Amino acid sequence: MGDDSEWMKLPVDQKCEHKVWKARLNGYEEAFKLFKKIEDEKSPEWGKYLGLIKKFVTDSNAVAQLKGLEAALAFIENAHVAGKTTGEVVSGVVTKVFNQPKARAKEMGMDICLMYIEMEKGEVVQEELLKGLENKNPKIVVACIETLRRALSEFGSKIVTLKPVVKILSKQFESREKAVRDEVKLLSVEIYKWIRDALRPPLQNITSVQLKELEEEWVKLPSSPPKQTRFLRSQHDLKAKFEHHQAQGELSDGEDEADTVVAVDPYELLEAVDILAKMPKDFYDKIEAKKWQERKEALEAIETLTKNPKLENGDYGDLVRALKKVVGKDANVMLVTLAAKCLAALASGLRKKFGTYSGQVVPTILEKFKEKKPQVVQALQEAIDAIFLTTTLQNLSEDILAVMDNKNPSIKQQTSLFLARSFRHCTQATLPKSVLKPFCAALIKQVNDSAPEVRDAAFEALGTAMKVVGEKAVNPFLSDLDKLKLEKIKESADKVDLPGKKGAGGEKKPAAKAPPPAEAPPKSSAPPRKAQASSSKSSAGPSKKGKAASAAGGKSKKAPESKDFIETELSIEACEEKAAAVLPASCMQQLDSANWKERLACMEEFQKAVETMDKADMPCQALVRMLAKKPGWKETNFQVMQMKLHIVALIAQRGQFSKTSASVVLDGLVDKVGDVKCGGNAKEGLTAIGVACSLPWTAEQVVSMVFAQKNPKNQAETLNWLANAMKEFGFVGINVKGFINNVKTALGATNPAVRTAAITLLGVMYLYMGAPLRMFFEDEKPALLTQIDAQFEKMQGQSPPAPIRFTKKSAAAEEEEGDETEEQEEDGGGGGGQDIMDLLPRTDICDKITSDLVSKIGDKNWKIRKEGLDETAAIISEAKFITTNIGDLPLALKARLGDSNKILVQQTLTILQQLAAAIGPGLKQHVKALGMPIITVLGDSKANVRAAALSTLQAWVEQTGMKEWLEGEDLSEELKRENPFLRQEVLGWLAEKLPTLRTVPADLMLCVPLLYACLEDRNGDVRKKAQDALPTFMMHLGHDKMDKAAGKLKPASRDLVVAMLEKARAVMPAKPAAPAKAGGGKSSAEPSRAASASRQPAGEDCVDSKPEVKKIRGGGGGGAATKKPSSPPKEPVPSPPSKDKDSNASKKPPGKGKAAASSQQGPAGKKPAAKPQKDEEDKSGPIFVLIPNAKEQRIKEEKQLKILKWNFNTPRDEYLEQLKTQMSTCFAKWLQDELFHFDFQRHVKAIGVMIERMESESDATISCLDLILKWFTLRFFDTNTTVLMKVLEYLKLLFAMLNREDYHLTEYEANSFVPYLILKVGEPKDGVRKDVRAILAMLCKVYPASKVFPFLMEGTKSKNSKQRAVHEAAQFLRKEAGEGPPLRHQLFIIGSGDASRPEEDDMEQSNISVWHG
Repeated sequence: MGDDSEWMKLPVDQKCEHKVWKARLNGYEEAFKLFKKIEDEKSPEWGKYLGLIKKFVTDSNAVAQLKGLEAALAFIENAHVAGKTTGEVVSGVVTKVFNQPKARAKEMGMDICLMYIEMEKGEVVQEELLKGLENKNPKIVVACIETLRRALSEFGSKIVTLKPVVKILSKQFESREKAVRDEVKLLSVEIYKWIRDALRPPLQNITSVQLKELEEEWVKLPSSPPKQTRFLRSQHDLKAKFEHHQAQGELSDGEDEADTVVAVDPYELLEAVDILAKMPKDFYDKIEAKKWQERKEALEAIETLTKNPKLENGDYGDLVRALKKVVGKDANVMLVTLAAKCLAALASGLRKKFGTYSGQVVPTILEKFKEKKPQVVQALQEAIDAIFLTTTLQNLSEDILAVMDNKNPSIKQQTSLFLARSFRHCTQATLPKSVLKPFCAALIKQVNDSAPEVRDAAFEALGTAMKVVGEKAVNPFLSDLDKLKLEKIKESADKVDLPGKKGAGGEKKPAAKAPPPAEAPPKSSAPPRKAQASSSKSSAGPSKKGKAASAAGGKSKKAPESKDFIETELSIEACEEKAAAVLPASCMQQLDSANWKERLACMEEFQKAVETMDKADMPCQALVRMLAKKPGWKETNFQVMQMKLHIVALIAQRGQFSKTSASVVLDGLVDKVGDVKCGGNAKEGLTAIGVACSLPWTAEQVVSMVFAQKNPKNQAETLNWLANAMKEFGFVGINVKGFINNVKTALGATNPAVRTAAITLLGVMYLYMGAPLRMFFEDEKPALLTQIDAQFEKMQGQSPPAPIRFTKKSAAAEEEEGDETEEQEEDGGGGGGQDIMDLLPRTDICDKITSDLVSKIGDKNWKIRKEGLDETAAIISEAKFITTNIGDLPLALKARLGDSNKILVQQTLTILQQLAAAIGPGLKQHVKALGMPIITVLGDSKANVRAAALSTLQAWVEQTGMKEWLEGEDLSEELKRENPFLRQEVLGWLAEKLPTLRTVPADLMLCVPLLYACLEDRNGDVRKKAQDALPTFMMHLGHDKMDKAAGKLKPASRDLVVAMLEKARAVMPAKPAAPAKAGGGKSSAEPSRAASASRQPAGEDCVDSKPEVKKIRGGGGGGAATKKPSSPPKEPVPSPPSKDKDSNASKKPPGKGKAAASSQQGPAGKKPAAKPQKDEEDKSGPIFVLIPNAKEQRIKEEKQLKILKWNFNTPRDEYLEQLKTQMSTCFAKWLQDELFHFDFQRHVKAIGVMIERMESESDATISCLDLILKWFTLRFFDTNTTVLMKVLEYLKLLFAMLNREDYHLTEYEANSFVPYLILKVGEPKDGVRKDVRAILAMLCKVYPASKVFPFLMEGTKSKNSKQRAVHEAAQFLRKEAGEGPPLRHQLFIIGSGDASRPEEDDMEQSNISVWHG
């Protein structure tokens, strides 16, 4: 008893650790009571027991252990900190409780595990239970399986992750212990309740007897899905709802049931098999063998391997190329069939990972459809269908469209059928109108094909598209089809049964909730959501719905006009009959009278009749055919002809005017457009037809007609009309290819008026297209090119005017354009939507990427490899814009990214930048094959190679957006490389890009464990970058998910990461807002010069460091973004700046309307505001870096002649490069890229930000002052007034700030800046001169006036500014330096000039008048 009295006095926590079991038993009992009493779950009392709970459950005494389990359960249930003990306690339960003979102990152990799951520690519990299955004690294994079963039964498959559980089933079915087999059977039945047939493939390896027993049990299960009956602590709402239903005895509605059951893809439950390691060693020799039997053996070996339903990721490039070669070139159809089956199996086994190779294989399969043998065709169909599920329709579109014009009817038929099957797996989100439009155009051609099987296939494809996206979306593309064909398409649409859908196109459901495609063959079935997720834009579904709802009221009245009015061609007799019914009889008789006065009277009656007719009653085709009746357009009397042309315009304006009617009159209008007296009326008629039938169609017809003539007057006036029409209608839908060819013809004309009109038209096109337009005329003669450049210079800085005319039938088309706009999500950034670049002609360079060239690039000799790369660069440079089909080039370039010769690696990166500019948005399909290896290069030890790789990466992302880079496991695989350089570059890149995105793929979660690992990396830079990236990950994934992921870490790591997560939570950036929509009409869908010029061939130094914001230059949308910066400095300054509402648009220069358009420009203001957030987010950090003594070092280097002295007449490239290098250390990278961008609007934007940050970063500004002033001197050599005014605005603010800070310019800074400022004294524009004078006055407050004077003297040597320079000098000395004799003497020396030069007299007079005035 004495011993008892000793421990009885101890505190409860010490009793629980006592050596005597009775003391521990007593301690557990008291602890249990204490835990029930503590009301505050965050009480510090809980902390005393954190380290003891494992001992509670692992007590060696069975009696004490039982009480310990009760106390542990009470602790877990009530303590807030209990989650920290999950791993160790569950591990203790598994090893020390589940092996106990007492059922009560096991039950308590299971309750503890389930309570931890309720606390949202399910993943840790599951991990420990699965470890327990490896235990040799069958009792422990049985208890672990039973606990898993209970967890699944109570919490459901959303909480319990089934994939790792399913993997262990087969192994447990092989157990020698009957109890284990029985328990795993019960677990399999429970899993089947939740995922149904998805469980069958993983269990194919168990014995037939066991499978039969399972089948019998599965059949007995109810068909209704199970429901979650126990809830996590975060699921309060679900729990309350469940209890409410239970109380009322009601069932949840179907939607709730659907939410309860998680759709599981059987593929995800399978183990991947590495077949590359199992391939026969002689496969590549045999596949090239001359004997077909050997080739067959090789293919059969591959076929056997590819039967595995899930394949391990790897480099399948060589295998795919070998199979492709057999499909494309082997004469033995049996081998072609075998190879096609292998490709289908590879695609099914690799899923999205096969998407890398899809672009290489699809063109070959499509071409092979010329084969007529059914077994070959079937194998090819299966192959291409399986490949489609690994990629997107958009990625394959160019290859498909390329064969749609093939002469072989079998190829056309099978391609259309493939499209029909592909459309079935699409939704409105994954089949946007930008993708559908070119397919519809190609299919419409096939609808008129001579082969009936081609026509039928085209009807089926169009019908399927109509069923998927709805009739309203497809009809605008079918305007040229007659009624009979339209009905046939509708019949085809009615026959289509979409997988898992009841209505057409799934219009009632947003894309996110579309059911997974249910293909027949299990191997080729796509994982849930994959077919739709791969190409859908992140917010296309919701945004379209919102648009539809908001636009419903406005668009409903235009419904009848939303389609093209279709009219069949009438005979002349029918036309006369219809015209006679609406025109006076006298009018009909006098139409072809020989007396011009009678014809004139007839026209007057005709006009009155048209003016009084109802739209519905007006037979437009009949009337215009009457006007064309002899003498028709050969009318010799100008008054009659003027009336005729005016009546054509009236009919087009007032009636339902079709393209059929337009075709009757266009030839006549074009013939008269150059006539002095009738030209105006002809242009009026053309414009009216443009309104009725759309400008793109009208313009195409008119231009082709006029250049078929030889009348230069007509050609010149037609081009003038077209230039004006583009301004009035906007640029949407214009056929750029056709116009460029015709403009080139016009530029080569001998008549100067035609050439001038062509150059004027080019100027208007430049407003919408920007810099890429010039590339197509680089082959012109230098003199002509100079004229074109001069015209472009006039247009620079101007914004396209807002459209004032709109096509009658464009209600639907307008909505279509709006939808396409919404489909451009970040992807950011780049890549996607209707881009002017998509309209430009592209060259297919596939034929030039020969096997010899590929061999050269892969040669052992580095010099030959370099030759191959040089040839590749030349091919791309010559082609300018290329298609996405680049043959085997991706694999060849990928190999060179790992070249031991770093010069070749850099050259390869340069070529990849060229590719980005040349391919444009279509580059998306090469991201996995060629883009991801760029990220690998970021791990290079050389800083210059990493910098080149990062520039290349930015160039690619600019075109593709971010979505493709974040999808899949590729990015996480790169981060797994324990390379500090790679990790810090990638994390820095992600930290920059993620804040600009509105949504990200779920696969980003795969990077989180690696991000946590980087937080503890040995390298300090990696840790810093990981900390910077943490808030940006959290803004997309949420704190809860990331905290949950941290729960899997070891305790020490977990505590560190959780603390960092809390810090990151406080600074987590907000997601960018949804793209703003402006009211009014539609803007053209063309990017600004900033976006389009970025795609110039390599050789441009300035690769943007962030996704370039595409700004639309269509119809007054302006080339400016609509982001507001924070307000300018509040301190009073001389000549305060105008408050910019647009950081991209400065105040307008006096008398010039060249400033970038603001968001107030009406109808076209819609698209420029689409992505204002990207720049906003990129500017969050400091723009200047304060580096001690950096300026002094630069001064020292210049004095020692280590660098060039800043002294030139015109800036040369070496000065620019030197300034870039110097700025790279102390300027934010994005700011430097903006400052050296080729687009002046980016300069304006950058200066706006510098103004914004001037006060907050004044010290850093002063530390970089010499570099800032040098950059501004470069702008003095620009001719753009917008930039110059913004520069002067900044300089006024800068010198005011320097004066407030009492800073004085050094000689080094003054010598680099003042001489170039003096150049602008002679500027002819009053506004510029006024600002320069103000800056000179302010300059004297930070630099002595006596030292400014010599610079002014030097300015007198400039011919164009000499007079004004002397005038300024005189004023300057009078105000700043007084009238001291020495300076006065100098002034008169300047004033005395050569008497023989009249301008010197003017200067002297100016001088004297100022001096004495």
